[in-house]
Amino acid sequence: MGNSDSKLNFRKAVIQLTTKTQPVEATDDAFWDQFWADTATSVQDVFALVPAAEIRAVREESPSNLATLCYKAVEKLVQGAESGCPSEKEKQIVLNCTRLLSRILPYIFEDPDWRGFFWSTVPGAGRAGTDEVDDDSARPLAESLLLAIADLLFCPDFTVQSHRKGGPDTAEDIQSIDSCEYIWEAGVGFAQSPPLNYIHDLNRTELLKLLLTCFSEAMYLPPSSENNILNPWVTFFCSTDNRHALPLFTSLLNVVCAYDPVGYGIPYNHLLFSDYREQLVEHAVQILIVTLEHEGSPAASSPHTDSPPATATLDDQDPVGPDNLFVNYLSRIHREEDFHFILKGVARLLTNPLIQTYLPNSTKKIQFHQELLVLFWKLCDFNKKFLFFVLKSSDVLDVLVPILYYLNDARADQSRVGLMHIGVFILLLLSGERNFGVRLNKPYSVRVPMDIPVFTGTHADLLIVVFHKIITSGHQRLQPLFDCLLTIVVNVSPYLKSLSMVAANKLLHLLEAFSTPWFLFSASQNHHLVFFLLEVFNNIIQYQFDGNCNLVYAIIRKRNVFHQLANLPSDPSSIQKALQRKKKSPEAISRTSSQEGLSMEGSRPAAPAEPGTLKTSLIATPGIDKLTEKSQVSEDGTMISLQKTDSPQTPSDNSGIAGVSDTESNSGRDNECFLVLQDVFYTETERRRLSNVSSAAQWIPTPDWVLSWKTKLPLQTIMRLLQVLVPQVEKICIDKGLTDESEILKFLQHGTLVGLLPVPHPILIRKYQANAGTAMWFRTYMWGVIYLRNVDPPIWYDTDVKLFEIQRV
Repeated sequence: MGNSDSKLNFRKAVIQLTTKTQPVEATDDAFWDQFWADTATSVQDVFALVPAAEIRAVREESPSNLATLCYKAVEKLVQGAESGCPSEKEKQIVLNCTRLLSRILPYIFEDPDWRGFFWSTVPGAGRAGTDEVDDDSARPLAESLLLAIADLLFCPDFTVQSHRKGGPDTAEDIQSIDSCEYIWEAGVGFAQSPPLNYIHDLNRTELLKLLLTCFSEAMYLPPSSENNILNPWVTFFCSTDNRHALPLFTSLLNVVCAYDPVGYGIPYNHLLFSDYREQLVEHAVQILIVTLEHEGSPAASSPHTDSPPATATLDDQDPVGPDNLFVNYLSRIHREEDFHFILKGVARLLTNPLIQTYLPNSTKKIQFHQELLVLFWKLCDFNKKFLFFVLKSSDVLDVLVPILYYLNDARADQSRVGLMHIGVFILLLLSGERNFGVRLNKPYSVRVPMDIPVFTGTHADLLIVVFHKIITSGHQRLQPLFDCLLTIVVNVSPYLKSLSMVAANKLLHLLEAFSTPWFLFSASQNHHLVFFLLEVFNNIIQYQFDGNCNLVYAIIRKRNVFHQLANLPSDPSSIQKALQRKKKSPEAISRTSSQEGLSMEGSRPAAPAEPGTLKTSLIATPGIDKLTEKSQVSEDGTMISLQKTDSPQTPSDNSGIAGVSDTESNSGRDNECFLVLQDVFYTETERRRLSNVSSAAQWIPTPDWVLSWKTKLPLQTIMRLLQVLVPQVEKICIDKGLTDESEILKFLQHGTLVGLLPVPHPILIRKYQANAGTAMWFRTYMWGVIYLRNVDPPIWYDTDVKLFEIQRV
């Protein structure tokens, strides 16, 4: 039968389904077979031939027909899984049912009355083999479907290479094969690399697409702060009921980490043949991040090395469902060679979009870096041994550089605000470990094309220069991230041996911008940014004075900024005057006072989103005080967790609305911060929307409030440094008639302040800590990325998603 005929028949069957008012009997095989038996329709065909309106019409007007269609399609997959699809026809039926279910499921999920349908037992479901045990025949449809997909993913000659020894008639019994021998790719726990077979890759991709669609029920529930809402599909699939859980987890992880998009290094090879592996890898990483969703169990985040399964270590009061085996396996990986394989693979893929060769477009560019960042996050969060491995050598820099590249590249693009957050979260997590700060001292010599000033220095300089660029020339939605960015710099500052002049000037430019009276008085928490920066300077002066003559020189040159801070006026008329001055000149933190100099070769400026770009909304991320917990570094380098008290670093605040944090509607400081920064950062429509939010919380700075934090500004060390060094530097300049920086730097390099500075304060690290707010943020971000990335076919497009809003930039 020709392809056009089969499409015609398929389309006829769809029309019959919508027009038949009488329920069609499940036993009417002649009718149901039209959907899968005689047709060869691609997944794109299925989406074109089964329009959304018709699926909804069947759902509303002949629900029993829709129920039977789903049940019969699942039944065909179960039969295929049991028989092992020995014939081409059976393989085709399985693929047709897979595509049809991928099309229909989102419309089942969007209707609350239908959502339980797959979890009900359908009479006769699972009885295909007739000799089945009775309890199996009463499986909910969802379980039968998930187990069939798992079996089909290890089906010899369909999705894996057959190991058959005899002739073609000795079919392998799919129910008794050990799927651990059929893992898709060498890597963690598996040494053989099966030959590439693009048909197998295509079939796996179709099944994973359906699996992802099953898991996507999460998209149809509104975001909630209840972190322990389990996704029943994921919970069952990652439980001991799925006998393929381990080989499948291993296959997905290995396929992702072994993938090399550049292929055999022949330029333009991706233009000559289609790369089926890429689609497979993309779906594999999406399945991994969805199945690894942390279900709020404390056990999952602690590395169990030789402990019993996590269920045994859970707190009594924790109502967690069955243990998620994927989280469990991920947290148990412990061999150095496995860590090396994973880290190398993730770093290779993250770096891929940065590879600029002299032949434009000569290497294949992957698009799934956001999913990779979520996967890397989960690896570090669930497996502490992996985190320590990453930080043990300078390999961590192979992940740091691409992250900084993405942050710099996305800073002007509103549609990529989620990417900015995940990148900053990863750096916050890493910065809580001493080794990260130490690694940053490695010289930065690999030149990735970024539009940042050219400098000679270390990876720490790169980090500071990029952060400065984000703060001074990113778009307004990034305001809530300023606290996080500066916290990262504070965390690494005690370990930075020598900052370049460029980076030192950037830090002082930030202090200058954040300590202007209008900025300090515009919002109840803006002064925290000044506290963070002063803490950075204090850490470097106290612990790394010797190599940091550039920073010391920059502090001396900008000494008036520190004197002005110390003498900040707090009387009502000065406060008013500062705020009035702001209204006259809407010049926010900008690059005016900071010479940008030349950008790197080959760099392009960060571009805003193309008009019409779709983006998904994100829920609030918690404020920095909720995101981190303070730890003190003791003499021997160990960390001591500090009780949460009201420390000078985050002075309390009399406005009564501290800690409000929301990336979308109110900023990471309080609502009123937006009121004042509106005219600088917002378009007219956003301003109107925000003024409604802010007017309720109109906030006025008072003299008492200014004094409450001004008296705690940690200026003693810097003032002492200035008191000792400024006269000496001035004397040299007069005596030698110097105007040359290098001579002054030479003097500062050999200077010492031993015994002249206050006693060093203990190093304070703010370590990332998980909480319900970030868990929910990750869920909305991850599904938002998956929604926008699955456009061919557009699985969820035009369905009534509740987890986020789809917006046009």
